Amino acid sequence: MVRVKICGITNLEDALKVAKFKPDAMGFVFYKKSPRYIKPERAKGIIRRIPASIKKVGVFVNEREGNIKYIAKNLKLDILQFHGSESPEFCKRFKNYKIIKALRIKDKNSLKDLKKYSVWAFLFDSYQKNLYGGTGKKFNWEILRDVKPHCKNIFLSGGLDAKSVKEAIKLIKPNWVDVSSSVEIKPGKKDYKKAKKFIDTIRKKDR
Repeated sequence: MVRVKICGITNLEDALKVAKFKPDAMGFVFYKKSPRYIKPERAKGIIRRIPASIKKVGVFVNEREGNIKYIAKNLKLDILQFHGSESPEFCKRFKNYKIIKALRIKDKNSLKDLKKYSVWAFLFDSYQKNLYGGTGKKFNWEILRDVKPHCKNIFLSGGLDAKSVKEAIKLIKPNWVDVSSSVEIKPGKKDYKKAKKFIDTIRKKDR
């Protein structure tokens, strides 16, 4: 079964509405330069209102270890996603959490450090200079054809929508698909119809 993560939640209204569509996880971006940034204290209030069945993912970009651990504990996050240039050694410092290491894919060389990491999952996203996630752009999925044996779990991201996700699942066979910009009205504000359609597309495919 392919699971769904809806990322870039910034407000309670979106969180409660999207929760009704029963995604497997929701992502909260704690990177201040992101248009989907949310203050930890605001995210905490939202997380309290989300069903326990939905995993809460904290997204960080080159953040200090102490800040990450404080936020993770205070907000009771289930999973930590590192979307910057965090090293394999850095990722090992969070033994109490499942870690997703994001790799921005430009070409095959983008995978050169893959085997150095010992993490719960890898997230493969489109490369765009100075932009960490939320590009809304698809990358060449063919690059990932042989990556499956080296990953416990694969999150596929980057320009996915209700139409393209079927092809992506067929080609890559990811464990998770991750979507943000393609189910938005604007950065940080979700389009409920698109979010529901995206989730429904995957649920129907798994039946």
